[in-house]
Amino acid sequence: MEPVFEFPIVFDDRLQAGRMRQLHEQLRAAILDQRLRQGTSLPSTRDVAASCRVARNTVIAAYDLLIAEGYALPRKGARAVVADIATRRVSKPRRLTAAHGDARMNPAWGAASLQPQPPRDLPERSFRLGIPEHRHFPHAAWRRLSAQSLRAWSKTPFSYAPSEGLPLLREAIAQHVAFARAVACRSDDVIVTSGAQQAFDLLARLLVVPRRTRVAIEDPGYMPLRSAFAAAGARLVPVPVDDEGMCVDRLPKDVRVISVTPSHQSPTGVALSSRRRLQLLEFARNHGAVIIEDDYDGEFRFGGRPLDALQTLDGDALVFYVGTFSKSLFPGLRKGFVVAPPWARAALVGVKHCADSHSDTITQSVLAAFIREGHLARHVRRMRPIYAARREALLDGLRRELGDWLEPIASEAGLHLAVRVREPQLFARILGQAQRFTPGVQSTDEYSSKPLAVPALVFGYGVIDVEAIVPALMRLRRALTR
Repeated sequence: MEPVFEFPIVFDDRLQAGRMRQLHEQLRAAILDQRLRQGTSLPSTRDVAASCRVARNTVIAAYDLLIAEGYALPRKGARAVVADIATRRVSKPRRLTAAHGDARMNPAWGAASLQPQPPRDLPERSFRLGIPEHRHFPHAAWRRLSAQSLRAWSKTPFSYAPSEGLPLLREAIAQHVAFARAVACRSDDVIVTSGAQQAFDLLARLLVVPRRTRVAIEDPGYMPLRSAFAAAGARLVPVPVDDEGMCVDRLPKDVRVISVTPSHQSPTGVALSSRRRLQLLEFARNHGAVIIEDDYDGEFRFGGRPLDALQTLDGDALVFYVGTFSKSLFPGLRKGFVVAPPWARAALVGVKHCADSHSDTITQSVLAAFIREGHLARHVRRMRPIYAARREALLDGLRRELGDWLEPIASEAGLHLAVRVREPQLFARILGQAQRFTPGVQSTDEYSSKPLAVPALVFGYGVIDVEAIVPALMRLRRALTR
């Protein structure tokens, strides 16, 4: 049989696509390449079937698909012809500079600061920040409660859970923060979120009027929060941080939202002093501002009695208290919460419903039981001395091995420690050696919109063993000495 096309039709039975799909794709490619030109009559299905040694129904199905896609036109009483595909070709998009982006998008999302950063290629046991220890987690208890939740879920009708979170989890969170952080709230005040990051996004949507609302942020400060408010159209006002936390006296009078990490400043680690806490609340009260209190790792304290949370001191319903379980439990849990003042509660639930119309059932019920049975409190108590030992080893090693170059910044909480470089002109060289010999170390410049006058190094101790800390610092000392 003579070939019916001027190009070969080849079938490969090893491919997942069947012969009809392979025939269709090869004919479509020939039409797009203009090997089958506009107006050309397609060979009869009988001839194609005989030439290609396939069933006629296979050819009919391939032709029908070409017609349905607009690559061929049917004709009554005659063979189908190749369609004019000029209108189907998509022109190449106009090249636009990264500064302007595509005009069809909100230009805010083209900002480099909003682009996700690739994960750092670091050893599992390192000085990296923001990661808690997994080896002491009560995995058996979590598996048991997960199995219980799955069994209970399988016996209930499918339904949508409330977007603000399961009542049992909200009640458990309210009791936990009241006990652990003296935060006075009821379950109705708690809105469950997908980690602190979603909490910041929801609050930005709620509180920001685009291009008008001025939002004060710590500088240096937590970059994902900065990104959430920038994307919402806020006018960001960086406020410097010193050894007492945010410099409240540097707040402009027209800011309407103030974001702080008062328990353990991110990234310097300092605590907002009692004096400045009262100043901050007074400022918000006098100028009609609200405060977002980010308490991301306040459970882990190693000094005396913790300072009261801003929410605890607040008598005027000014504070949104944001918490997360990413540090106390594990990041993959993706659970955080907002304790909202009464006047904003209903509106925040509405924002959450628009962004996330219902919450997951199984993970929330597991977490609620985990808290209710006391596993969270026990896990925090168990981890506190483990992290304390690592912190002490880090402090001792920094003083003994690197005291000539580095000076620790006073900090009594959290899972990371910041240190100043005694001679700022050497910072870049010291940072390069530190990232080589103590992997995971970061610069506070990474948390600022512009280079800082006096940057610092930040060491995490969540996932590094005590016995590995001093040898790493000794290697860094030898490198700096050379």
